[in-house]
Amino acid sequence: MCELYSKQDTLALRGKHIGPSCKVFFALDPIKIVRAQRQYMFDENGEQYLDCINNVAHVGHCHPEVVKAALKQMELLNTNSRFLHDNIVEYAKRLSATLPEKLSVCYFTNSGSEANDLALRLAQQFTGHQDVITLDHAYHGHLSSLIEISPYKFLKGKDVKKEFVHVAPTPDTYRGKYREDHEDPARAYADEVKKIIEDAQSSGRMIAAFIAESMQSCGGQIIPPAGYFQKVAEYVHGAGGVFIADEVQVGFGRVGKHFWSFQMHGEDFAPDIVTMGKSMGNGHPVACVVTTKEIAEAFSSSGMEYFNTYAGNPVSCAVGLAVLDVIENEDLQENATRVGNFLTELLKKQKAKHTLIGDIRGIGLFIGIDLVKDHQKRTPATAEAQHIIYKMKEKRVLLSADGPHRNVLKIKPPMCFTEEDAKFMVHQLDGILTVLEEATGTKTESVTSENTPCETKMLKEAHVELLRDSTTNSKENPSRKRNGMYTDTHSLLSKRLKT
Repeated sequence: MCELYSKQDTLALRGKHIGPSCKVFFALDPIKIVRAQRQYMFDENGEQYLDCINNVAHVGHCHPEVVKAALKQMELLNTNSRFLHDNIVEYAKRLSATLPEKLSVCYFTNSGSEANDLALRLAQQFTGHQDVITLDHAYHGHLSSLIEISPYKFLKGKDVKKEFVHVAPTPDTYRGKYREDHEDPARAYADEVKKIIEDAQSSGRMIAAFIAESMQSCGGQIIPPAGYFQKVAEYVHGAGGVFIADEVQVGFGRVGKHFWSFQMHGEDFAPDIVTMGKSMGNGHPVACVVTTKEIAEAFSSSGMEYFNTYAGNPVSCAVGLAVLDVIENEDLQENATRVGNFLTELLKKQKAKHTLIGDIRGIGLFIGIDLVKDHQKRTPATAEAQHIIYKMKEKRVLLSADGPHRNVLKIKPPMCFTEEDAKFMVHQLDGILTVLEEATGTKTESVTSENTPCETKMLKEAHVELLRDSTTNSKENPSRKRNGMYTDTHSLLSKRLKT
């Protein structure tokens, strides 16, 4: 495999020329990836890794049909969308056909962040209001306008929330305010939004939009309870606002049964604006905002032209069309349903076996494993999650951990993920959890029966030190605890545990 630099030289050059806030996965021992194919990635030594992270390479890394479409169009023409071209209108027509009838007007962008920023502009122009309701732990992009509405990025201990931003509780029925034993968690969480609206109005403020991922990703793979979005939309519309569904991470058939994740909530729910990106171009930078004719006309009435140099160019649209073709031709939605259900069942069996697993949740190929130290208290097992993703990497499986406590293992692989891949991933996870639980004393019987008194004492000491270190780290700004950035705890675990 041809490389410009050795891994160490690449690391040194990155340290010198790339901004220090630009982090890498597995910072203690980064992987240098030189090629990828379908659901597999390969390092400079030719080692193969099963990719369970990349929801960007949606139909598979370097899919030949997507590559062919990009090359063919790039050889012919690439220019901006001020010139008439068939690709942009064909793509807009096909995207619109996947959505509720009222969502028929497209604005193309280059990234999900651009799409969400534009969605806010559309909402604020249409309503004449400024205020935005967002969910706790939400992340909607890296632009200044989106950092302001992304509690995931808020600095802990500092009040950076702007007056026009209102944060509603995440509709999490596992560890949220209203849990699975509540008689109607959907209404209870929606009523929290209603109260925010009433409080804002009593202060003379007006709501422009409610924005939420259809399934919250960075927030910990959260699936809203049935009926929640309908009630929220009712309250938001009643206040003169619009509903923005962020499908950047979860759209394009990832849930299997439906093309868009918001469609899980029933035919009686349709957002006013939908944003999409990431998987849209299978790694090529293309994104989009789709909205109603009324909102589009209100945006146009401002007199300000919307022009984005690269957005909607012929190559990007050719790539996007090829992705739609592959999803259909390879029946990837059905694959997401079948393999997702198979994987979920395997993981539920692991939950019955391993006390570290508190919850398995997800739909299709969007699954979260919530790790806990205590089932009753649901204490997040943050340090353990960081240890696991490193150990999985050693077993050639790439996973990430996220959520407000960084304790949720996220599974969002390319859509060509197979049942054999699922078996392999779960087999590796089973082995790592078994050793980890024995070492930390989570399974007392295993520790006392399989280890000598001296070994048991050492393992218990490791567990105490781990707990102390985890408690210290939990007080840090969570935005620093990325995959591979939880370095102190991982170093400790690596020294204590040999798996």
